[in-house]
Amino acid sequence: MLRVDVVTIFPRMFDPLLAEGVLARGIKSDRIRVEVWDLRDFATDRHRSTDDEAYGGGPGMVMLAEPVFRCVDAICRVDETRRPTVVMTSPQGELFRHETAQRLRADGWVVFLCGRYEGFDERILSVVDLELSLGDFVVSGGELPAMLMIDAISRLVEGVVGNNESVTGDSFFNGLLDYPHYTRPAEIRGLHVPDVLISGHAEKIRLWRKEQSLRRTLARRPDLLAGAELDAESKKILERIKIEE
Repeated sequence: MLRVDVVTIFPRMFDPLLAEGVLARGIKSDRIRVEVWDLRDFATDRHRSTDDEAYGGGPGMVMLAEPVFRCVDAICRVDETRRPTVVMTSPQGELFRHETAQRLRADGWVVFLCGRYEGFDERILSVVDLELSLGDFVVSGGELPAMLMIDAISRLVEGVVGNNESVTGDSFFNGLLDYPHYTRPAEIRGLHVPDVLISGHAEKIRLWRKEQSLRRTLARRPDLLAGAELDAESKKILERIKIEE
């Protein structure tokens, strides 16, 4: 089972995520457990404060360290036989990739700390194992990045996605981008499905998909090819594509 705990001041933001789709199916089948913790429940004053002005001045508020420490302590007491991997969503963090999702899935227990305003008091890094970012941009809070990461990790839990080939065929699973997909009708507005896909010839379809995956990766994300583990057939196809181009 995968366990995910989320620390946020806006717990209701996660209601739709937990109620629909892949994650909801994983929860219903007891393959995934998700708990959302309201950081305000761990505030130390009667106003349930979770932020304050920054030392040294400047714009914006800073998330207090003490409520975070208290909340993480409470989460860790849920199962004292192991320790979760604590993740802080941050634009300054390491870029979240498929390999990161695989690592966190293998860990089996992940806690996401969702910041707001100018971010967390720096001292919470003492309980953080990993800072993760979705890219070089800033959003209003860590909730949306955490949702996307949770979805990506959840897809890797066996049995959560109905057909496991849907996961193993995804972009990045084998280090490459996915091949193009088509469905009915075979022609629409003068646009046709490639003949090979309606030929019924399984081997030709397999080779076409492999070639299209390589072509798309070379055209859109050539940087991925350096780290991709290509079999002999793929290497031969890639060499032919490069010669053609």
